[in-house]
Amino acid sequence: MGKNITGALFRKMVISGANYLEQNKEYVDSLNVFPVPDGDTGTNMSLTMRSAVREVNMCTNNNLDAIADAVSKGALKGARGNSGVILSQILKGFSSVLVEEKNVTTKLFAKALKEGSDVAYKAVTKPKEGTILTVIRMMSDESVRIAKKTDDMEEFLKKTLEVGEEVLNTTPDLLPVLKKAGVVDAGGRGLLVILYGFLKVVMGDESELTLEFDDDKVSADPMANSGVDYNDLADIEFAYCTEFFIININKKTTEADIDKLRETLMGLGDSVICIGDLNLIKVHVHTNEPGVALTHALKLGELNALKIENMLEQNRALKIKQEPEELKKIGSVAICAGSGLKDLFVDLGVDYVIEGGQTMNPSAEDIAKAADNVLAENVFVFPNNKNIVLAAELAKDLSRRNIVVIPTSSVPQGITAAINVDADASIEENKENMLEAIKGVTSGSVTYAVRSTSIDGFKLKEGDIIGLGEKNIIAKGSDVNEVTADTVARLIKEDSATITLFFGSDVQPAEADHLKDKLTEKYPDMEVDVHFGGQPLYYYMISIE
Repeated sequence: MGKNITGALFRKMVISGANYLEQNKEYVDSLNVFPVPDGDTGTNMSLTMRSAVREVNMCTNNNLDAIADAVSKGALKGARGNSGVILSQILKGFSSVLVEEKNVTTKLFAKALKEGSDVAYKAVTKPKEGTILTVIRMMSDESVRIAKKTDDMEEFLKKTLEVGEEVLNTTPDLLPVLKKAGVVDAGGRGLLVILYGFLKVVMGDESELTLEFDDDKVSADPMANSGVDYNDLADIEFAYCTEFFIININKKTTEADIDKLRETLMGLGDSVICIGDLNLIKVHVHTNEPGVALTHALKLGELNALKIENMLEQNRALKIKQEPEELKKIGSVAICAGSGLKDLFVDLGVDYVIEGGQTMNPSAEDIAKAADNVLAENVFVFPNNKNIVLAAELAKDLSRRNIVVIPTSSVPQGITAAINVDADASIEENKENMLEAIKGVTSGSVTYAVRSTSIDGFKLKEGDIIGLGEKNIIAKGSDVNEVTADTVARLIKEDSATITLFFGSDVQPAEADHLKDKLTEKYPDMEVDVHFGGQPLYYYMISIE
């Protein structure tokens, strides 16, 4: 392996890191401390890396600064959950060191890791040791010393990863909850998996470099996220969006011919994508000479799935339909899973509901797009999950609206916040009122254990029904309604007046009504309400006020 990393090699390393994490995301998910079915650290980190790869795939050249910038932007757009947000910040800091360089030495790589650590720590209000933050900090510190002793990139990465493994193995000693669960930190493991993917490429293993996107949220249009603004096309220099595949590649065609075609296309227009190998090549270009682009492409093989669109005509059609936005002062976005919960938020006046939460954390870009769809100058966002709050904060930098995040950590808190929105009050008054209102909400939930473990004083078997408080497991058993009643009993305070239950998709209405009667009889001085939530995996969500 050579001493330095070029832009082209860094592109491959990012794709390899994303691939390796995708292959191991279920294992990383299994390391989540709570044995609940929505443990998704690996999934969130993988989706964040996927977004970075999408941005890299749209990068039209292999300059290191361009690739690094694409990684940073893509990770920011796709950041999901706390682990994904922290990873995006590590990549942001790491990439910021590379944008001024043409290639990467071991010393520069170590400097980039250190900056990634510093940026990630600054992004977290109360950094907790024993997490991914500890792994990146201690590993990056040691990498600086390693880089002083070797300029061989393969040796450097291997020794840095050895340190990373040592640090990861200490995380249970730094965070007691990890030791109780018998696991290392999931985020730290995910980070090392990515770096192992980097090492694979440095060692010359470039297998499986094509990352296949199969999740429902990926657009079938390969240029859907290219950043093209059709409102500005009237002034565009190149009018024809030209896309096609090159198949049945000629036997005499080489990798150098693909590079030459890319350079030729960049001379014919802009927004150039020319990626692939000697089996399949994907081409996209904005040009005024689509025929010339096709002629050059035919020298490499046969053309397939050809599409040429007149973007100026598209723009004229859009402008005819376009109406100027009339923005109200205040709007809102809520995040939840379950048709009943969604309908409830809509009934409370929430403008846009993102489907997600316990089982799928939306990305910062998802939240920003939802806010942009709200015709309001200021948009309150209710994350309704502590693992989404950081992504909601990142969305502020991606949205054209003024996003104000109300850090609701549960759906009951989100409902209370939505009830307290006052269209006539100022933003600060609304924020203050909502923050005060959610303090009076005690939340809980009931689900099942996905693995056998000992935690919070409970010895759990896979399949046990468990009741969750706001921070830990507080009840267990084999009957859903009994565990729910037990959980309610542990959440009630002396001044509690209302019990509200939202039952999930796996609970029959008759069962919920029976539980309501039981609770009403047990707590005659309290109001008990039961509503259909429709949420997956969680039998009940509980609100005590």
